[in-house]
Amino acid sequence: MTTPDDDPTRIRSQPALTRSTGRIWLIVGGIFTVMALAVLVPMTTLPPSGVALAAAIVVVLAYATIVLALLLVPARRLRLRLGLMAVSLLVSAAVALIAAVIVATAAAQELTGVL
Repeated sequence: MTTPDDDPTRIRSQPALTRSTGRIWLIVGGIFTVMALAVLVPMTTLPPSGVALAAAIVVVLAYATIVLALLLVPARRLRLRLGLMAVSLLVSAAVALIAAVIVATAAAQELTGVL
């Protein structure tokens, strides 16, 4: 008979949460950071001023959080480490998307003369 702690279908027992090194978060986070910066940095000259730059800074800080979580959170706290990495990646994605939409909307309104 299996106990709840031995149940392989339990979310806490998933291999991604119990045996992952976190390297995949570094790779995916790095790729996403480069793509987000490739979009946000050229937008820094567009209005509203500072939105794209602030978002680019947040994206870089979120990736730094992923790296620091891997380096500083002990291996025995693997779920905490992976949780921090996941949340950091989601925050950077949300910030980049929201900033891109704000800047693109403002630029489109400026081009059409609707302000």
